Formats: sequence, C-alpha cells, structure tokens
Amino acid sequence: GGRFRLHQRGLRGTMRLFVSEGSPGSLPVLAAAARARGRAELLISTVGPEECVVPFLTRPKVPVLQLDSGNYLFSASAICRYFFLLCGWEQDDLTNQWLEWEATELQPVLSAALHCLVVQGKKGEDVLGPLRRVLTHIDHSLSRQNCPFLAGDTESLADIVLWGALYPLLQDPAYLPEELGALQSWFQTLSTQEPCQRAAETVLKQQGVLALRLYLQKQPQPQPPPPEGRTVSNELEEEELATLSEEDIVTAVAAWEKGLESLPPLKLQQHPVLPVPGERNVLITSALPYVNNVPHLGNIIGCVLSADVFARYCRLRQWNTLYLCGTDEYGTATETKAMEEGLTPREICDKYHAIHADIYRWFGISFDTFGRTTTPQQTKITQDIFQRLLTRGFVLRDTVEQLRCERCARFLADRFVEGVCPFCGYEEARGDQCDRCGKLINAIELKKPQCKICRSCPVVRSSQHLFLDLPKLEKRLEDWLGKTVPGSDWTPNARFIIRSWLRDGLKPRCITRDLKWGTPVPLEGFEDKVFYVWFDATIGYVSITANYTDQWEKWWKNPEQVDLYQFMAKDNVPFHGLVFPCSVLGAEDNYTLVNTAAGGAGRARL
Repeated sequence: GGRFRLHQRGLRGTMRLFVSEGSPGSLPVLAAAARARGRAELLISTVGPEECVVPFLTRPKVPVLQLDSGNYLFSASAICRYFFLLCGWEQDDLTNQWLEWEATELQPVLSAALHCLVVQGKKGEDVLGPLRRVLTHIDHSLSRQNCPFLAGDTESLADIVLWGALYPLLQDPAYLPEELGALQSWFQTLSTQEPCQRAAETVLKQQGVLALRLYLQKQPQPQPPPPEGRTVSNELEEEELATLSEEDIVTAVAAWEKGLESLPPLKLQQHPVLPVPGERNVLITSALPYVNNVPHLGNIIGCVLSADVFARYCRLRQWNTLYLCGTDEYGTATETKAMEEGLTPREICDKYHAIHADIYRWFGISFDTFGRTTTPQQTKITQDIFQRLLTRGFVLRDTVEQLRCERCARFLADRFVEGVCPFCGYEEARGDQCDRCGKLINAIELKKPQCKICRSCPVVRSSQHLFLDLPKLEKRLEDWLGKTVPGSDWTPNARFIIRSWLRDGLKPRCITRDLKWGTPVPLEGFEDKVFYVWFDATIGYVSITANYTDQWEKWWKNPEQVDLYQFMAKDNVPFHGLVFPCSVLGAEDNYTLVNTAAGGAGRARL
C-alpha cells in the first residue's frame, strides 16, 4: 500500500492510519491527517476492504487509526477529531452539533443514496430525492450565518467531516442542485484545497463514485430512512414526564449515605418462585430469540441485559421476582435453517437451544428459567386459547390466495419465496417484507417469484386459513389500553406504534400457515396446518412458566397480584401490545397482561 510519514514532534512512538481505496470514510480522515503534519509521526497504509485491522472486530473496518499506545480508533469522525485535537483545536458547541447531525441525520440517508446509486445502479431522483432535505439544511445554515464555513469564518472539523461524507456524491454536479448556491460555494472551496484533492485522488483513483462499488458491495445493505414526517421520537410527551418530589430526593440521598450495611438481609430464594398474596410480585420476560442462529450482542443489549438488571434490582427490593426467557423454535426460519444444515427441525432446535443457554450462562444472565417453545405445554396452552377464541366467535375462516411450488409439492410460507419487490423493485425481496423499502408484502404480489428451495417459479393456488377477528376485539383492546397506559411507564415508541395500528383500524390477522413445523391446529380440515409463529410465540412465555412450575397459573392468571414487565425490540411491540392482549382478552380466562414497562436504552419496551 501507499505510505508516507509525518515527522514526529513531541510525541513518542508512531501512529498508523489504515485506509482503503473506495472506502468513503477514508476521505475525511486523509484530509484531516494533513493537519497532523509536523505534529506526530504517522504511517499511512492502504489496505484491502476485507483486511481485519482491528483484531477484536468481527467485520473488517476501515479507516482505522492505531495510536502509539496500541489502542484503536475506527470511527472516521473520531479519527478526524483526534487529528484536530492533536493540532490544538478547542472543541466548540456548534462543531459538535454538526458532528452529531452528520451521524444521526446525514449518514442514514447518504448511505442509502450511495448504495442506491453505486450498487443498484439507480440514478436521478431515486438517488437525490431522499437527500434534498439534508442538503437544503446545510445550504440554509450557510446562508443564514453568512459565513463561508459551517462553524464560522474559518474551516473546522465539521467542514472536513461533512465534506468527506458528501464528496463521493456531490463531485457529480448532477447531485448538487443549482438552487443551493451556498452549498455549492462551500463544497467547491473545500474540494479545491490540496489536502482534500489528495484525499480524493487516493480514495477514488479518478473513477468517481464508481470507485466505491467493491467496498459498498461488501457492506450490509443500509436500512432506508423513514419517510419525512414519519420519524418516531424517543422523547417523552410532556404529560408523560415523571417528576421526583423533594421528599423523594431527600429519602434517596439518606439511603445512599447509609450504605449497604443498612439494607435488610436478602430473602432466601424459593424454588419455584411464586407470587405471594399481599406482597409485590414481579414477572419479567425478555423477547424470545429465534433458535436458528447464535445470539449476538444485539440480543444481549436490546432486551436481555436491561431486563437482567431490572430483575436483580427487584430481588434486592425483596420482591417475589420471576425472570424468564427461552428460544422461539417454531416457524419458517427453523425449517430454512434445518435445510441449510441438513438436519431435522428438531435437531436444529436442540443444537441451537444449547448454544443459546450456554452463551447466556456465560454472560451471567440471571434467568430463573430459560425454556423453549417446542414442548407439550406450548401445544396444550396454545390450543386451549385457540379453542376458547373459536367458541366465543373470534376466529374467522377465509380462503387465501398463496403461492404453491409444484416441484416441491407444497404451499410456500412467506419466507420460502423471494422475488422483485412490487413497491421499490428490489430484486431480493422476501415473501413477507422487503428489506430495502421496509414495506410489508403479500407473497403473491412479488414480481418474478421463486421458490427458495428449488428456485422454480411457483403458481397461485387457493388455501383455507383461520384468522383472528381483531376488529371484533378492538373495543376490548381499547378499553384495556385506556385503563393500562395512562400513568404507566410505557415508552413513547410503544405508545406510538400501538396508536398507529389503532388509528388505521385493526384488520383480521391470519393465524395459520401451511407448514409442518409448528403447533398443530386442533380443528377438522386444518390437520395439515400449524399456527403462525406470531400467534403462539408470545404464548411461549406462558408455556415456559408452565414447564418451570405446575403452579404457573399463579403468575399468568393472576392480574390482580402480578406486575408483568416485558422487554423487547420495537418490531415486536405490535405482537406483545396488541395481538397477544387481543388473544387472551378474547379467551376470557383472566390472563395476566402487561401493565407496566421496562427496557433497554434505545429499544422500544412495554
């Protein structure tokens, strides 16, 4: 790779900067590195996009700055900040605001635009449209300040970071709107400076934006930004803000000053843990991870670690606390993984359940029980809830048009179909959702559908299915939400998601699938079908408790004495806050429902 040295002055050792041709993040870093000239000894190396520079990262990452201490910086913005600090730059609020805006507002839409242009080959408004808002924001800020640079009259760290982010796209005049004169002037001023020119030559090699193709093809596809005006705020609404009284604060300070010695001795844990009348009884669940893969940090951080901390807190408060989780083992994902590995679905479940349990045990997660959904108790409880719904008139029958693979001689569940998205044209959309535009899809709407198993073209056939009559249950749900949510700790995300579903009106939801691996449907004529995993997955919490203790009803049919806390990611909110409540409200069997909230930072929670 290309190398050059910046002579050392006042620093011991040599820093190493690793960049890659075609890596967008290398642009601002190389431009900022020029400022370190004469301040430190810096060795710059060009590496391939797949070279693992940082030993503890699971994916290759560039640019990377290895400090003389041996530590690594692998955020382009952080590396640029380090070079500016090395040169005596004093941090200021305006620059820091721009850097935060670049990370949270600019990068999501810019990453999607570059992927659209370079990887998917789209042009024009498909690329520029989502960017107009952020480009206009920069232009208006420059015009309003009447200054040549983002933070004033002189070039700052913010200018270098934003220039480097925007250069691959804006170096093509087609994506620099003429009406944004202040933006054009700012961009041209920076682009003509020698450090920026040298950075562009090193990274783009006179190929323009096409130089990014090899690098971007190896990166995960960026999630499309939400439509303008549809962002979900994590800020509490004014009426939801909780305040502490002066008395609360004084009491907390006094307890803190007394120390641990003043606490009562911990109550011995009973087995099984059961609710006690007249005492505080807390039931905590973490969302059940799919069994078809190894759990990752997202599972731990999103809805396990936060729930674990809360469970430990509850036990310290001497509350009767049951914390449970387990693997979600039915459904298409398991069948798909079984085919990939040449195993039966049962063998896949046994293999990965053990892996999950070992990993959570290694992390020291304090589950009282870690179960699974492929048990006789799961079948018994799910079928009982279904029969009660059926008897009370909350289940509909309807004929559904769906895809059947004649070669495999089977109806294809959503995720066994791939094709072209009817909304955005993405060529690898699944039969239930497009990963590019995020829209839900009915599999028969896909263009050029293919069976994921044999790659043949399936045909549309009719199949009878069962539906949960959510419109008929909507009034019960709204009454329950009206009593539960006000004054509770439901997060803004959870409230927003449930409100949006109710605002649009509930529709009947199909609860059966043409699969073999699942909870059997106990109804004549439906012997070849199973329950849709999202009808019975949330019932998994109940069956896992039933496998833990035969007195499970003291937890799950005892809403007057049990507080249920559920931790999950935001995509699970409709099923925990809407589908499951409707199911058990319709079953009319006095089930415990979520009545308060807890969860991890950055995640929706109930």
